Amino acid sequence: MSEFKNTVLEDFKNVWVFCEQRQGVLMPTDFELISEGRKLADELGVKLCGLLLGDKVEGLAKELAGYGADEIIVCEHPLLKDYTTDAYAKVICDCVVEMKPEALLVGATNIGRDLAPRCAARLHTGLCADCTHLDVEMTTYKQFLRENSTLPEARIEGAGTAMVLGKPHDVSRDLKMTRPAFGGHLMASIICPRFRPCMATVRPGVMKKAPFDQARADAAVITKPQVKLEASDIKTQVVETVKEARKLVDLTGAEVIVSVGRGISKDVEGGIKLAQQLADVLGGVVGSSRACVDAGWITADHQVGQTGKTVRPRIYIALGISGAIQHKAGMSDSECIIAVNKNESAPIFEIADYGIVGDLFKVTPMLIEEFKAAIANK
Repeated sequence: MSEFKNTVLEDFKNVWVFCEQRQGVLMPTDFELISEGRKLADELGVKLCGLLLGDKVEGLAKELAGYGADEIIVCEHPLLKDYTTDAYAKVICDCVVEMKPEALLVGATNIGRDLAPRCAARLHTGLCADCTHLDVEMTTYKQFLRENSTLPEARIEGAGTAMVLGKPHDVSRDLKMTRPAFGGHLMASIICPRFRPCMATVRPGVMKKAPFDQARADAAVITKPQVKLEASDIKTQVVETVKEARKLVDLTGAEVIVSVGRGISKDVEGGIKLAQQLADVLGGVVGSSRACVDAGWITADHQVGQTGKTVRPRIYIALGISGAIQHKAGMSDSECIIAVNKNESAPIFEIADYGIVGDLFKVTPMLIEEFKAAIANK
């Protein structure tokens, strides 16, 4: 590691995605990041490689390739069967030192949030955590700024140059990593101009999964480097894996989400109950705005928005949600948005496909009955 020169940028090439598996099952985030990585690799004109660690996991490689990877680097070892920070960090860093990727993406899961900082520190490189948007190509990045920021046009046009150590730096080949800052009130775009690989953890659910391509899966190259790992490299031992009994709501995988906001304040329990009834009729789940979570009305696993989950359901119903920019950023890509709010000027109506101005406690029971009738007559 002492001979690893991560400031010679031209030595680094290709985009890597760490592909997380648990007990032989790939995580949904893997497919999202492979799909996004494909776009970034194409913009850079390099290969996209998936990095898969575990024991006897080579059989998972083709599935990853089908979503866009040119090559899957499979690191197998009995000591990689169960995740440990020491083992995974050592193997990943060894691979990076040997093969020198210019970018490494990691899902911002519990494992990813633990693993990525350890690797970044060991490699002495930059890590941008909890990203919600990634760009390389300047044209698309500038368009993203126009649509999602209040920067004047002159600032956006000048975004291709940044001052680094007092000197102008061309950012056209740098990975532009955007993440929420200051509690979600601002969005910050971050680059890593001096060191490689550039590292980012990406929030689950924010990137769109590409369609599976069997031809690409069949054509993928599988590389199996030698894994140098000893029991002495691992300072912890996994004695037993116990799955938590508490059931968390799956927002990112839901087809229908019925979310509640501050508008339920006059009858919190009743408002959440109505939302659950509507969600049950439609086969969906209950979400919420940050205000409800901060008030302690509902648990954090229900939160939609920049500081919660980013979702793309088929139907998103917002009950009593005003539509702050932080919330809209987490659900605006929903296929169909239905909003119910007493305030006809509520920002949520700006992105709603269907808007109902009215009291959610009166409107929601009507929606429940109408949806029940429509489903019964199907």
